[in-house]
Amino acid sequence: MITAGDFKKGITVEWDGGVWTIVDFQHVKPGKGAAFVRTRIKNIMTGAVLERTFNPTDKMPKAIIETKEYQYTYADGGMYHFMDMETFEDLMLNEEQFEEAKPFVKENTNVTVRFFKNKPFSVEAPNFVELKVTHTEPGFKGDTASNTTKPATVETGFTLGVPLFVEIGDVLQIDTRTGEYLSRV
Repeated sequence: MITAGDFKKGITVEWDGGVWTIVDFQHVKPGKGAAFVRTRIKNIMTGAVLERTFNPTDKMPKAIIETKEYQYTYADGGMYHFMDMETFEDLMLNEEQFEEAKPFVKENTNVTVRFFKNKPFSVEAPNFVELKVTHTEPGFKGDTASNTTKPATVETGFTLGVPLFVEIGDVLQIDTRTGEYLSRV
């Protein structure tokens, strides 16, 4: 059990019939009245985000989230197939479960699948991926203004801002947490 007074960002709890992760929290001690904890919580199964206040002594069970490494193998209609790296079993997930990682994951990429009570609910891409540029406008010679970017589309269909020297066919390293260009590989 965890009390609301012990909340930290990223902690996952079972509350109100769902599994919630703490997105943000603030301990408030008003001049008059009892202290409380103001929180933003996100349901990890549905993605719903709520703002709630809790009494610092409110207790709730901590949710145990399991993770396992899988390899993304292929898409079939609206379903996405992943292979367990230990047992080689196939796991099928829908668009909703894969949508956050999809822009950064191509076939044969290893990903982390998150489970709650043996039920998969989301896919996490590696923190850094290398993807090839499939479309971008040409840069102009001598155009070296600092911090100037142009849009580029990579092989997964994701579009991001890149420096002017990036060309079609270049392989880029991308930070999947922010969706930003890091370097050319």
